[in-house]
Amino acid sequence: MAASLLKVRILSMQYKLFMPILLGLTMFACNSAQRATPATSQPTSTLDLSKPEDNLTAFVKVRGSTDEKEEVFFYASGIIYSFIPGERDVPLMGFEMYNVGKMKKVEGGYHLLTREVGFYKDLKTGQILEKWYNPWIKDTCEVVQVWNDPVNQRFMLQSERGTWGVPFQQVGDRIVMYTDVFLHYPSPLKIAEFPENSASDTYEAAELFQFFFSQKDLNRSSTTTMPVEVAWTRVGPFLPWMRMGQRPGNLVYQCRGYKIVGPNAWEQLPKQMRDYVMQHHPEFAHAPDTFQTPNETSWTYFKKIKGKKQ
Repeated sequence: MAASLLKVRILSMQYKLFMPILLGLTMFACNSAQRATPATSQPTSTLDLSKPEDNLTAFVKVRGSTDEKEEVFFYASGIIYSFIPGERDVPLMGFEMYNVGKMKKVEGGYHLLTREVGFYKDLKTGQILEKWYNPWIKDTCEVVQVWNDPVNQRFMLQSERGTWGVPFQQVGDRIVMYTDVFLHYPSPLKIAEFPENSASDTYEAAELFQFFFSQKDLNRSSTTTMPVEVAWTRVGPFLPWMRMGQRPGNLVYQCRGYKIVGPNAWEQLPKQMRDYVMQHHPEFAHAPDTFQTPNETSWTYFKKIKGKKQ
């Protein structure tokens, strides 16, 4: 694997989930990365995910850690496909991302503080793309990578959206907690101002996340976090830098990945990613320290850098 957001419908949830980073379970793409490893011979407790308090505790361990000092990475990779009416859909490029975050305990719940990075990659070479030839406009586009900072969320037992509750399902001896996020809000890129970069004055997309984990790991009462695998599907408009204007169609991202924790978590990310981050935005090697709004998205980030060039 990645965001900065707004009105969202999340089944029975009350927050917006990241893009961004984050992140089919025939997993898991980077063999060199070390996932969070389960603890052994530890006291157990039984969390009832149908209860809001237990559900919140579980998702904090899934998405982050109950230790406020512990940084958690979610790494994911996959392919971006075209999805255009009347055309055969084709793989356009690879996508590799991570989200780095940590939890902060607040009255009534938690704040999740994160940044997320995403790189568009050549399907043949695996290299990060700086330029991309767009066959629809027959021109080469300058690629804008994903640099979303911040991508923060509120995990609260009670909020304006109601009582906390992330949907879940038992799958054999494993559990999947899932969030289906449908976005619909005024686009930061209005057609009148960005005719080449915007499909609509309304931003619409779907971000579908599934977090898989062991029930035994969940119920080890002394653990702050646990191993998790993630599947992430995104359906959304063409990216602003693709210069597709108001042409019909969407992009489909299909990615999968896993959680990385521990003192050497950063080193377990692919070297190409780490080198690129340190060269361009080294602050993305760590989670932010304070909760800030609004969140960043690829659309708001594009608007910032487009404004700087004008």
